[in-house]
Amino acid sequence: MIDQKTPQTDREASLRITPVSRETAARLDRFVDHFLKWQRVVQLVAPSTLNRLWTRHIADSLQLLADIEHAQEVVDVGSGGGFPGLVLSIARPDKKFHLVESDTRKASFLREAARVSDASAEVYAERVESVTKRMTTAIHMVTARAFAPLPKLLELTEPLFANGARAAFLKSQDIDGELTTAAKSWNVNFQLRNSLTDPRGRILLITSAERR
Repeated sequence: MIDQKTPQTDREASLRITPVSRETAARLDRFVDHFLKWQRVVQLVAPSTLNRLWTRHIADSLQLLADIEHAQEVVDVGSGGGFPGLVLSIARPDKKFHLVESDTRKASFLREAARVSDASAEVYAERVESVTKRMTTAIHMVTARAFAPLPKLLELTEPLFANGARAAFLKSQDIDGELTTAAKSWNVNFQLRNSLTDPRGRILLITSAERR
């Protein structure tokens, strides 16, 4: 991936990878403007990736759109700077997203970013396990990006899987080792596919997970 891009060419490259409607692109533009203001005060992503914000972070998130197509309610854990959960909610305002982020400053950013971009997202400034244990609505999908190794991620989201949720996790090249470790304690039905935005990235799709 090219590291030196102007914001405009990076945006264009992102929208070629993951095309969206003109209306969605406009909402994403508002999100990016808000994101860059907050990034000056709270580090939401590594500064070295800012010149690739669209391709590295936004397109990376949008590539999960097909995976959440049939999910009406989605829980995104460790939402941080809004990837992937808030970006997905901007693209699909018809769906309900629950964004979980324990860092109160980042949670404040998520609330404001959801407001300015017209996203249908509720933000929880709490630990993941506190939220997942009390979810009473039917959660259809769980998403996460660069949040925790798979065994820990499964532990934190276990109540959601127990109620029939599926998952789409954006993972790194280390996913094979994470799956091997997880298999010691979990029965996981999954598929892997390559990332559209990172040659080393993988997307882990889980249809079921339960403790051995």
